[in-house]
Amino acid sequence: MPVDFLTHEQERRYGRYAGEPSPAQLARYFHLDDADLALVSERRGNRNRFGFALQLGTVRFLGTFLPDPTEVPRGALGYVAAQIGISDTSCLEGYRGGETRWDHAAEIKGRLGYRDFTDQPEHFRLVRWLYARAWVSAERRSVLFDLATARLVERKVLLPGVTVLARLVASVRDRAQGRLWSMLAGVPEGARQTPFDRLRRSPTRISAPALVDALDRLSEVRALGVGGLDVSAVPPGRLKALARYASATRAQALARMPTERRVATLLALAHTLEATAQDDAVDLLDLLLGKLLGKVEREGRRERLRTLRDLDAAALRLRDACLALLDPDLDDSEVRRAAFGKVSPEVLSHAVTMVGEIARPSDDAYFEDLLTRYPMVRRFLPKLLDVVGFGATQAGQPVLDALEFLRSIEGRRKIDIEEAPLEVVSKAWRHLVLGADGQLDRRYYTFCTLERLRDALGRRDVFVSPSERWGDPRSKLLGGAEL
Repeated sequence: MPVDFLTHEQERRYGRYAGEPSPAQLARYFHLDDADLALVSERRGNRNRFGFALQLGTVRFLGTFLPDPTEVPRGALGYVAAQIGISDTSCLEGYRGGETRWDHAAEIKGRLGYRDFTDQPEHFRLVRWLYARAWVSAERRSVLFDLATARLVERKVLLPGVTVLARLVASVRDRAQGRLWSMLAGVPEGARQTPFDRLRRSPTRISAPALVDALDRLSEVRALGVGGLDVSAVPPGRLKALARYASATRAQALARMPTERRVATLLALAHTLEATAQDDAVDLLDLLLGKLLGKVEREGRRERLRTLRDLDAAALRLRDACLALLDPDLDDSEVRRAAFGKVSPEVLSHAVTMVGEIARPSDDAYFEDLLTRYPMVRRFLPKLLDVVGFGATQAGQPVLDALEFLRSIEGRRKIDIEEAPLEVVSKAWRHLVLGADGQLDRRYYTFCTLERLRDALGRRDVFVSPSERWGDPRSKLLGGAEL
């Protein structure tokens, strides 16, 4: 694996002083508190006390001990010397060549709680931390190297050799890239397409199972963990163009790309795929509800046409009876006998029953036939409520409240009608949703909410985010200083 990603400046600065520490750095890393001064005072002679204090500040600042502990910037030398009362820094001569400096380093390591790079569990935590960063971001190896160095210093882990840390960073990043590629481009056993191809493929059928698959796809895209990355520095047009290229390119072609280009291409696609997958799911929901409601109405009309002959026959019998009722030449006492003379009581009763069964109120849009479609709605509704987060304007808030109520009653059998927001229920639905006994009918309430949801989505009173087709229309309005 290549480890030549470090710049010359990075190699030069690693575990070394790159210049004079700033006043803030001197105060933070080289200040000797009472405990430090007590440790320093245990040394014999100015040379040992000065050398010990310098190594103490150096390991705090650099995260390692120097091969030559006296190679410290002049400002740091003076700052430390002033704290331990040494005016002549030349007393340090001879400290670098003596064995005492190794004993001092070991004592400082034990007293201050420093650990070696390979000590567990800290080494495992570093690897896990590097892997998490490499997985959720596209940071370069050189950036990860600097971040790992800062983490080691902060957590009191002595820096290893520059090549050791560089190899670890490179191997972890390669593992993360391999996992990403395996997830997106690897073909699982028994599958006909790669997860990469499956995630970028939009649904092609209008059905409840297809909507469930579209919602599962949206969940998988979100699980990639790149939707929240800040890519505001990249021009949106360039990002979309790169995502379009990725969506049309074969997985094999992506595999042959240079590493940085492949990662950037996949990242662009993954970043825009959440909006695409969510739009596809809402598109399918809109089409499925339209198909469901339209089919029920068509079947209701067909059934009405089939029974129209029976309705006409019953209406004609009622007409004959009503003619006797409206005849001005008949006395009131003779109306009943005259009506039964034209239509027998049995036939008249049957005609009244027939009209009651076939005739529909003007605001009844074949709602009863919807109940046969309720099992189909239950196939996708729980996942829809769980996966898609709807937003709303003030006009769409009743629909949002109704959706939240349906989400809250998932898995519950007893429903308190007082909990249900009824603002979403229109006049045409009210007698069905509440019923003759005043109790909430969950099935009709669900259909009513879905119908209102479809209407609100069409008017953009309800929206989703991120989205290109079903987003908040107010987000693109000018505001503030742009007005």
